[in-house]
Amino acid sequence: MKSRKHKVTTYNLQEGIYMVRSPIRVSGTGNNVYTLRLNNKSCSCGKWQTYTMPCSHVLAVCRENGSRIDTYVSEIYLRQTYKRTYQANFHLVLSENFWRDVPFNLTFYPPNMKKERGRKQGKRFQGEMDYRNPDSPPRCGRCRMPGHNRKNCNNPGPSNV
Repeated sequence: MKSRKHKVTTYNLQEGIYMVRSPIRVSGTGNNVYTLRLNNKSCSCGKWQTYTMPCSHVLAVCRENGSRIDTYVSEIYLRQTYKRTYQANFHLVLSENFWRDVPFNLTFYPPNMKKERGRKQGKRFQGEMDYRNPDSPPRCGRCRMPGHNRKNCNNPGPSNV
């Protein structure tokens, strides 16, 4: 339905280049021009390359020039590819008695599922950190001196004059 409203202009027939213009919507958007290269299987909207499935602009060009759309669909979407994927025989995994011995020992430890009692203790922020030197002790947010924080600072802060 969307491709029926597109307007197709042939730009270069030998190289398979077309210009497709989208219709103007009620909201005022639209009227975009897309460059479509059939021989390269690319469209400037990017959907054909991304999804390997023809976008509405390709459908509009195929409708305009009468070509078949299935020639531009990637082979991963074809029924023959689907059938080839599942035509191979799948063998069941036999019991452990038929497994080969390996030269190493596998040991599995179950995860610790026991939940600790009580509330987890959080990490309390102790003053401002000097991010240029993370190994230095935290500094006071008021006077910038190390060893204490803003709450128990005895130094007066900068005057607000």
